[in-house]
Amino acid sequence: MAPARTVKGLLAAAALSACTHAAACSRPLNMVSEEWPPYSFTNEENLQTGLDMDMAKAILKEAGCTLVTAPPLPTVRRMLLFERGDFDLMLAATDTPERRRFARFSAPYRHETVALFVLARDYARYAGVTSMAAVARGQAAVLAPRVGWYGPQFAHAAPGLRAAGRLFEFGAFEQGMRMLGAGRAQLIMGDRAAIMYEAQRQKLVLRQLPFVLQQAPVHLMLSRASTTDDDLARINAAIARLEKNGALQALRNRYDLR
Repeated sequence: MAPARTVKGLLAAAALSACTHAAACSRPLNMVSEEWPPYSFTNEENLQTGLDMDMAKAILKEAGCTLVTAPPLPTVRRMLLFERGDFDLMLAATDTPERRRFARFSAPYRHETVALFVLARDYARYAGVTSMAAVARGQAAVLAPRVGWYGPQFAHAAPGLRAAGRLFEFGAFEQGMRMLGAGRAQLIMGDRAAIMYEAQRQKLVLRQLPFVLQQAPVHLMLSRASTTDDDLARINAAIARLEKNGALQALRNRYDLR
């Protein structure tokens, strides 16, 4: 587990390098990278890419800011460091009242869809399941990400599933998909694009159950402890300009997300 001073040191060094090489450098905004394909991942050239990374880079460039990234950290530790302002920015965040205590939220830059999936060979058995309440009444076990907000249906059903030993959590979709393929549970829940990307990578054929748990906008999330209202205003203005000129839509189209 990396100490906070190590994260700060990595970010400071990267920020200095960014300012040295950029044609014009305003205040850098720092983030800890995350392996969450297709939204954020390290490619074969060892560069951070993906839809959210590409969109964040475009937005911050338009806002006159530099995006600086440090290596990944465990999810829970990353959130703790963010809350206290050890870094500034997180991607693809859902705006909730609880998070507003420690975060500012940009205007939305894309939408996410959260759903439940099953191996295609088992779909007929679950095709009649049309709500999370129906899942809770049944016998199937569910795989779900360890951290995040996945809508009120899941929040209501999760305690009962956990108490019954039917909820299994994972840290990364690679792990969750391996658990599904090994028969640890019959259903897996999460962001649709991330689920389908990892299923294709592991050569598993999935089908989505006939309902959606959440369909909502996502935002850039800025730490209240280390950013200002002016930072947020500049980012929101940049998002508005890039939506108007079609640049953000072009990025969403590139990843087949509308």
